[in-house]
Amino acid sequence: MVEYQSPHLDAVFHALSDPTRRAMLHRLSGGEQSVSQLAQPFDMSLAGASKHVKVLEGAGLVSRRVDGRTHYCRLEAARLAEAQAWFRYYERFWSNRLDALQAILEAEDRESSAGRD
Repeated sequence: MVEYQSPHLDAVFHALSDPTRRAMLHRLSGGEQSVSQLAQPFDMSLAGASKHVKVLEGAGLVSRRVDGRTHYCRLEAARLAEAQAWFRYYERFWSNRLDALQAILEAEDRESSAGRD
């Protein structure tokens, strides 16, 4: 069963609510990067990028390792899978409603076509 009262989900959705953090995750999907590499495409300081990384870490979406003075980040996809499972559970309700809407629209089209004949 999908865990819908999970504090992990709250943290994941909070982390994903920011476009900069989503872009950072996308970049990390290609492999490990330093915080400075993650900050490069954005008009922000290293401290600003680090704050975003901390939110991603807190959500369990990113892990960090330190090598000297350089902090490297890696995507941790397990929490994304939890969020995907949550969406999948509710997808059946959306699908049922969309199927019902499609049936109504098709019925209206048939009635409209029959009226023209």
